Amino acid sequence: MRVLLVTLHSKFVHASLALPYLAAYCEDLAGCEILIRECTIHEPKEQILAMLLACAPDLVGFSVYIWNRGMTLELADALHEAEPDLDIVVGGPEVSFDGPELLACHPGLSAIVRGEGEAPWRELLQRRLEGRDCSGIPRVLWRGVGEGPAAAPLDDLDTIPSPFAAGRADITRGLVYLETSRGCPFGCSFCLSARDRRVRSFSMARIEADLLYLMERDVPQVKLVDRTFNFDPARARAIFRFILRHNRKSRFHFEIGAALLDGETLDLLRAVPEGMFQFEIGIQSLNAVTLAAIGRPFPDEAFWRRLRCLREETHVVLHLDLIGGLPKENLEQFLSGMERVLEFRPHNLQIEPVKVLPGTPLRAQAASLGMRFDPHPPYTVLRTPECSFADLDRLRQIDRLLDLLYNSGRFGRFLEVLRKECGGYPAALETLRGFWKERELFRLPPKREELFRWLWRFAESRSEMLREALALDLARSGRPREEDFFPEAPTTEERHQAQLRVEEELAGLKGRGVKLQHFVAVFRHLPEFRPRTSLLFLYRVQAGQGLTVSEERLLPPK
Repeated sequence: MRVLLVTLHSKFVHASLALPYLAAYCEDLAGCEILIRECTIHEPKEQILAMLLACAPDLVGFSVYIWNRGMTLELADALHEAEPDLDIVVGGPEVSFDGPELLACHPGLSAIVRGEGEAPWRELLQRRLEGRDCSGIPRVLWRGVGEGPAAAPLDDLDTIPSPFAAGRADITRGLVYLETSRGCPFGCSFCLSARDRRVRSFSMARIEADLLYLMERDVPQVKLVDRTFNFDPARARAIFRFILRHNRKSRFHFEIGAALLDGETLDLLRAVPEGMFQFEIGIQSLNAVTLAAIGRPFPDEAFWRRLRCLREETHVVLHLDLIGGLPKENLEQFLSGMERVLEFRPHNLQIEPVKVLPGTPLRAQAASLGMRFDPHPPYTVLRTPECSFADLDRLRQIDRLLDLLYNSGRFGRFLEVLRKECGGYPAALETLRGFWKERELFRLPPKREELFRWLWRFAESRSEMLREALALDLARSGRPREEDFFPEAPTTEERHQAQLRVEEELAGLKGRGVKLQHFVAVFRHLPEFRPRTSLLFLYRVQAGQGLTVSEERLLPPK
């Protein structure tokens, strides 16, 4: 029997972890050949269909998520029309809470697997191999025979063979997902993890073996998918130490509960090299009433101390999350919380409207809370009693500006000056949002050079200091092509100083394969450059290492 496991990613760089788990768990089934096919939602449907049919499968299993539900079900319908006798099974978080109505709408679907799929999937394949019917399989709804009983997920995660050791996981795309635990100790009502408060962990031996496999192969980025990686601080420290001992080039992303960070962990994190670890921390809201409504604790002063320590005393990249449109929170309250979060200068701040996901407690409470949401994936909130659709649209636009300006890391001085001029980040971003919306720039996002020009037009009506801050950011992000951002030319003496310094730098770089460019700019309006300062910017490009920029002050003209 030939079995095809299929999923559709939102980007090519993404790689499946669920399908390799399913394949590895069933690897020893005699007479069963399991193939994995990973595509993207951007590929033509007919092309994917042809590829799947060329495999001549007896059974196809689709892993379904919010980003691929529509296209996956279309593919299933087309597969059924092309091969009416083909068994088609769907599973994953996006269909785990569907029932017989899904089978009624899509006649080609044979079954739905609910929840964690390894155990039910193996039994399903075993029965098909033996020619038995599939009635009564726990957590499987099979067309015509009904649904099997509920069943707890696997207790011992080590019974799932490593998909890496088995050669089932694709590690060539630059990003690899890794799981060291399942479940979450918290009960946030907007999250599916609220249904599974029991946390199960792979053994340390298994975790270390998988980590070593990836580190020895210099996988560029490993993203840990654990909902709260440090649910057990001692366990988290042991894994951190193992990575620090063995890592060569890989970077690691963890979802962390900041409230669980203790002094010993913070001491350890001070030793992490720059850029090796990224922590994603969900703050979500700073409204006490809202946090109570969604089942999250309110951040206390110890929480903020830990966050400040991470930002100021370690090299960990700090990614913070806020969620808009949560119950009991209006736009002003949300923006006030955003201002507080930005005081900590995270490297990245993400704002998203809440998604009212099927199967979550929030979905069950939505009607009583007065929440209206899109009935189609990704089930984004559309309005609440506290936030109109227009309010939520403003948040989406502010998030877009944050991504362009703050998260890109290229406009730090510009945003700092604009914040001071407007009296805070919310007012600054709202002022810029109005400018952006009036010119329809949210519809057609500008490219890098265009982005600086639009910001220059915005700054022209405000202050010389803001324009100069933008010019400084431009020079720091790459050699400027447009010198009209720098109205004052350097003196002949300053140009001579710069040339001598460039020649000295070139002599030191000789034979190292580094390309060097430079640029000289004059500043006089920013406080740190008054009354007048001339800066030399050096731009070094080396294969495999990208661009590095440094700046030096030139001696003032006599």
